Amino acid sequence: MPAHPRRKTQSRKLSLEDRILLLALAAAVPALLVAMLLLWRGDYTSKTQWTLTILIVAVWLGFTFSIRERVTRPLQTLSNILAALREGDYSIRARGAKRDEALGEVMIEVNALGDTLKEQRLGALEATALLRKVMEEIDVAVFAFDGGRRLQLVNRAGERLLAQPVERMVGQNAADLDLADCLEGDPVRTLQKTFPGQPAATARWGMHRTTFRERGLPHQLLVLSDVSRALREEELQAWQRLVRVLGHELNNSLTPIMSVAGSLESLLSREPRPVDWEEDVRQGLRLIGTRAEALSRFMGAYARLARLPKPRLAPVEVGAWVRRVAGLETRMRVTLRPGPELTIRADGDQLEQLLINLLRNAVDAAEETKGEVRVGWARNGTYLDVWVEDDGPGLANTANLFVPFFTTKPGGSGIGLVLSRQIAEAHGGTLTLENRRPGPGCQARLRLPL
Repeated sequence: MPAHPRRKTQSRKLSLEDRILLLALAAAVPALLVAMLLLWRGDYTSKTQWTLTILIVAVWLGFTFSIRERVTRPLQTLSNILAALREGDYSIRARGAKRDEALGEVMIEVNALGDTLKEQRLGALEATALLRKVMEEIDVAVFAFDGGRRLQLVNRAGERLLAQPVERMVGQNAADLDLADCLEGDPVRTLQKTFPGQPAATARWGMHRTTFRERGLPHQLLVLSDVSRALREEELQAWQRLVRVLGHELNNSLTPIMSVAGSLESLLSREPRPVDWEEDVRQGLRLIGTRAEALSRFMGAYARLARLPKPRLAPVEVGAWVRRVAGLETRMRVTLRPGPELTIRADGDQLEQLLINLLRNAVDAAEETKGEVRVGWARNGTYLDVWVEDDGPGLANTANLFVPFFTTKPGGSGIGLVLSRQIAEAHGGTLTLENRRPGPGCQARLRLPL
């Protein structure tokens, strides 16, 4: 109940215009009273008194309303200018602003504010247009998701990557776009993933995820870049370094052979020969034979790695291929997890060598822990997944798995996995090897296009 009188009091409060009018009227009241006193007490005719009274009152009221107009009109102009600035209209300006008066200074500052906001808006529009142009032209897929993981922004590269128009994708959930896994886990990592708009061979992506706020609400920015080409260039440089290493290895083997051969030639040309010259010859020949045999094995391994022929494509029955290779392993029984009966076009001999390498590595690992080895296959969209699992100790170092001649096995050549990956990529597929989660051991996964 007490609120109603307060509202009445506020509604009766005079406006600024009314207060200025009353103050202007009150300012002239003393002079008006003195003038009226002198006029009506003086020796004037009645006509003169009324005429002067009307004239004085009219002038008084005229100046009073003029004062109110001169004060309120600039304020109304300022209000209109500020309202236009708030609406984004920077074309309205205050006229007649002078620096030698307070109101003129205010008008000048408001005009300067309008010019500054106009320049800032033009700069923001140009920057936004440039950003949109850059996002459209760069070959990097950019996605922006809101707090509910609904897509809010995507560029042309993102459209091509998902093979969908932006009108269809905006508003969809990340899970529907097969991007939910990209919004979880480490914000910066490399993905082994295939998207609808990319060929099967392009499966390695550099992922960067960050957060930003729009209108106070959290959003996530996802950037996917194809790193396959860059990685292939790095691999080329690695091969070039490898060739230099091979040259060094060859020199290390040939140098002692040449030295021993020269010593033997000098020994045989001496007259008379030493008593134990036959034993020296035998030792020298054994050394030459040992180094030559090691060099032959080394060069044979390199030749297999460097001269992999192109695959000869022919129909290959997946079930028969996997069962045949699993049956070749005699050290332990390999558990078979069959999938659908499929036929692919591939080089059967090369795929057989690939799977033999994977199974041999898996059995070697499982023998250390007395575990098991399992092999199976499944259809994954337009791809075939063949996997080999073992219950071994797992991989301690995954960074050098596919580095040529890197091995952790005594007497290993270090080319099995490298050769297997080359076979997979020659068929337009991929080969990955990683530790199993959960559980001990590791899993090799071969993905081939159907």
